[in-house]
Amino acid sequence: MDGGAVSGTGDGVRGGTGGGARGAAGRAVGANLLAVRSHNAALVLDLLRTAGPDGISRLELAERTGLTPQAVSKITARLREEGLAAEAGRRASTGGKPRTVLRLVPGAAHAVGVHLDRDALRIVLTDLDGSVVEERRGPLDLGAGAEAVLRAVDGGVGEVVGRARAGRPVASRLLGVGVALPGPLDHTHGVLHRVTGFPEWDGFPLRDALARRLGLPVVVDKDTNAAALGLAVGGERGSFAYLHLGTGLGAGLVIGGRVHRGARTGAGEFGHQVVQLDGPPCPCGNRGCVEALCLAAIDRGDVAEAARVLGTAAANLAGLLDIDQILLGGRTITATPDPFVRGVAVVLAARAAREGSPEPAVPVRLAPGGTASVAEGAAHLLLGPVFGRTDV
Repeated sequence: MDGGAVSGTGDGVRGGTGGGARGAAGRAVGANLLAVRSHNAALVLDLLRTAGPDGISRLELAERTGLTPQAVSKITARLREEGLAAEAGRRASTGGKPRTVLRLVPGAAHAVGVHLDRDALRIVLTDLDGSVVEERRGPLDLGAGAEAVLRAVDGGVGEVVGRARAGRPVASRLLGVGVALPGPLDHTHGVLHRVTGFPEWDGFPLRDALARRLGLPVVVDKDTNAAALGLAVGGERGSFAYLHLGTGLGAGLVIGGRVHRGARTGAGEFGHQVVQLDGPPCPCGNRGCVEALCLAAIDRGDVAEAARVLGTAAANLAGLLDIDQILLGGRTITATPDPFVRGVAVVLAARAAREGSPEPAVPVRLAPGGTASVAEGAAHLLLGPVFGRTDV
């Protein structure tokens, strides 16, 4: 499979602050540095993406990025040559000839997202818009050993790409593969730590091993971070926590619109906060962890208790970070979402009432995307840099 990268051009900014900063009004601002000339192309691509099929004019691109019209013309010409942008028609102007509007070509490049769960494998192929064009799901034993897991991923990626190319004209430009799985892990180097319940993975260089096998760029992150990134790219604003309850329990944190991983990329180990001293043992080695209590309640069919425990931990998190909202996901929650949303909301409301806060309780709702959110978010680990997102 052939990898590819989006190249960019950029010269001549108007009112720019350099280095990819944000303007005072919060708009994206172009950078007047040859060293980061691809940054300006990424800004333009992101505006083309958010404009949708109706497109956006070159004049509007210049106004929103702070780039000169000449710079925008050079960038858009290059993007059109590369097949990433195309004309979307003409729009009446307030004076002079109608303006040509441009749009993103979603099918110009693709990314693969892989969700490695403890007992299941999900692989999606997405276009530049993040829309899924092909998908594969199946069982997986994460404890079967590295060779078996790598072989399953290799075969699955080949299958989804092959099916897509057989059924439609798919560009040969494949940006790479994003892999999301339970943590803890080192996102920067793509090395796993002691995945809860699977200590044999401790220290395994998953990113490099997969990159060698696939012949493609690979990015590795925690499942919760990938899902949170996908939600942020998909339009969720502000600061939020994505709580994922499936075979385990974790959190993806978005603070100020950016995924928060922490100094050692270890943030979000939400499930292993101890809420019951001397409680039941957890596979992580502690006792009374939220994850152990939640999963035990689920196993005995007590969804209300699982929601109450989850709500207690969510209230701790909301009180610590003062976030805007909490989003719930993961296959255990999506199977019966209403009791979890209600149960967590009740605990948060009770805490807000006890504190006498003039503000309402932190809102809670089901995260969009369903059970595919992690795999789709993993694809955004590759798509993000194309559109100038540096928090991946």
